[in-house]
Amino acid sequence: MMIWVRKIHKWASLLIGLQVFIWVASGLTFNVIDHDKARGNVYRQTLITKQSTIANKDLLPVEVILKSYPDTIELNQANILSQPYYLLTQQHGLYRHLPNSYHIVNAITGELTLVDEQLATAIAKASYNGPGNIKSVVLIASTISDYPKQQNPSWQINFDDDLETSVYVEQGSGRLVGHSNSDKRFADFFFMLHFMDYGTEGSFNTVQMMLFAFITLWLTFSGLIWTIHMLRKGKYRVKKL
Repeated sequence: MMIWVRKIHKWASLLIGLQVFIWVASGLTFNVIDHDKARGNVYRQTLITKQSTIANKDLLPVEVILKSYPDTIELNQANILSQPYYLLTQQHGLYRHLPNSYHIVNAITGELTLVDEQLATAIAKASYNGPGNIKSVVLIASTISDYPKQQNPSWQINFDDDLETSVYVEQGSGRLVGHSNSDKRFADFFFMLHFMDYGTEGSFNTVQMMLFAFITLWLTFSGLIWTIHMLRKGKYRVKKL
């Protein structure tokens, strides 16, 4: 039995030691990199909006909108590129990056608005102040590597600048998810290592973290059993001075 205890202890020590080394290396990297650049916002600016001359009295009454969309559970006013809209929520996740379902309705005409490629591109351009031009626009319905927590379909607008900037706009709500670039992706790689997020789930509450805790527990138990065994064999003796 002790042969297996020693083997478990040695292999657990190797795995734990390797991850501790990764923690130290990634932690040192965090202290060296530029934190502002690591956020991916080098070419990001506040969305430019013009002062609206439309008064509230010109907007369609909320009652009219709700009558047309009876499955609405929440209604908010939204301003997209200086135009007033009603954002109607049909499915509400605990957080906005979790699955949600929206309708965007023009607050003046009552027309249903879709965040298509053209509108998403306009939103991205309004949030971008870099030197690049748009080279591609892609609708991503699956997991976004730059924002793994985002679970709603989003437009990816890619710019041909020196940092390979990508801007993400949520298809359902028109919300600007964020900017990402090569600096952010470099930092995200070390965050992935540091938090053992090897499945790129955007969280440290992962299976591999639980497995690491389990291996650490086995390392403790096997070390304790080994120590007791050595004591019983008389391997530890206090020398007399």
